[in-house]
Amino acid sequence: MHPQLSDKKIACREFIKALEDCHLSTWARLTGGCNKNKDELNKCLRSERVARSAYNREAAKERQIKADQALKEFHDI
Repeated sequence: MHPQLSDKKIACREFIKALEDCHLSTWARLTGGCNKNKDELNKCLRSERVARSAYNREAAKERQIKADQALKEFHDI
């Protein structure tokens, strides 16, 4: 199951469009003709998620450092 794909800023929109176009052909959809498009979309979405997770992890580390410093300063007062 994919996340909501209606966001216009998604970097994978060309893969989404290719999969949607392929799904217009019922025969291709039912016989596995769209599997390559789906795999490419999965790879793109995964790379976006991994990059977003790495960014969020770094931001959380920075917030934790700031919170620890503020707590230390509070206890030093």
